[in-house]
Amino acid sequence: MSAPQLTTGAPPVAPDLVTTAPRPAIRGRGRGGPSRLRALDGLRLLAALMVAAYHFGGRNGEIAQAWGGSPAHQFPTAAPLFAYGCLGVQIFFVISGFVICLSGWGRTLRAFIASRVSRLYPAYWAAILLVTAVFALPWVAYKALPPSEVLTNLTMLQQPLGADRVLGVCWTLWAEMRFYALFALCVVLPGATRRRVVLFCAGWTLAAALAQAAHQPFLDTVLMPEYAPFFIGGIGLYLLHRYGARDPVAWAIVLVSWLIGQHYAVAGLWHAPSATAFSYRSTVVIIAVVTLGFALVAAVALGRLHWADWRWLTVAGALTYPFYLVHEHLGWVVVRALHHGIGLPSYATLALTVALMLLLAWVLHRFIERPLTPVLKRSIDPRR
Repeated sequence: MSAPQLTTGAPPVAPDLVTTAPRPAIRGRGRGGPSRLRALDGLRLLAALMVAAYHFGGRNGEIAQAWGGSPAHQFPTAAPLFAYGCLGVQIFFVISGFVICLSGWGRTLRAFIASRVSRLYPAYWAAILLVTAVFALPWVAYKALPPSEVLTNLTMLQQPLGADRVLGVCWTLWAEMRFYALFALCVVLPGATRRRVVLFCAGWTLAAALAQAAHQPFLDTVLMPEYAPFFIGGIGLYLLHRYGARDPVAWAIVLVSWLIGQHYAVAGLWHAPSATAFSYRSTVVIIAVVTLGFALVAAVALGRLHWADWRWLTVAGALTYPFYLVHEHLGWVVVRALHHGIGLPSYATLALTVALMLLLAWVLHRFIERPLTPVLKRSIDPRR
């Protein structure tokens, strides 16, 4: 039940995502004072929907079993477009860099750890148990992992420990955790300042490039050369948000990160067209999507999307993380039931599956995240 890595050309979702906002409505501290960056919540949901489109209609594997054939046959026009949805992972990572720099600025290490742990784990634990329970049902075609593997997954350290994954998307959470650790040790612990953040970005960029050249698995694990430019680019965009658009150093961080990031995106996702792979991706489109992701976060950072201040975007941001966790594997079960069991057409099945996963995400947010997150946060940092 493991999912392929980003560099294989068919990554699972992130993001993923991957979600990083410490609270439903993110507060920024730009030159104009505090502002609610609801547009960033909207971008997070957009990235999650991109990845869902990829999982449901842009790749083969278990989802092909659910459809009863390749998604290329179910969506002959849309499937090649859905194949680009995996790039939502990179957008998640850019957003994560922005938000973690925002949320870590001025916080103690203990408060930072409390915010991250309480944000990630409640919905994650619920998703692990829910997917395991559903896959254990006798009429479900997909098999649950053994109890020992499931328990190991509760730590979110299953990948370095060599255990199978209950959730294919959790590989992005492992990337997020390594980013948090680097940022906490290098920036939060000594205290965030502009100079320290700039040095962190420059040092990580250089170290990641050297790790790529060294071909040392340990260095690759710690420094994440293929993901680092997206996190670093998000940090650079937060510096622009905090200090203004006339900061040439911040722009340099963003530009270098984009240049390196598009390289890794193309290297990991491009493959030549073949008779067996419908997810052929154009290098030009890959670069365009990565560029658009950077540009949209930049628009938020510079206040160009301040008009997108609708309250429903806060709700959208709150649903993104639980939706991201549950949509892939439970989506297989729902697609099979709707398409084969009830006989709904492909596009109706796709739309209803996404809607049901969003509804489930709301349930997890309302009854798991909202009550447990503050309890877990206070248990780690009682001074809050």
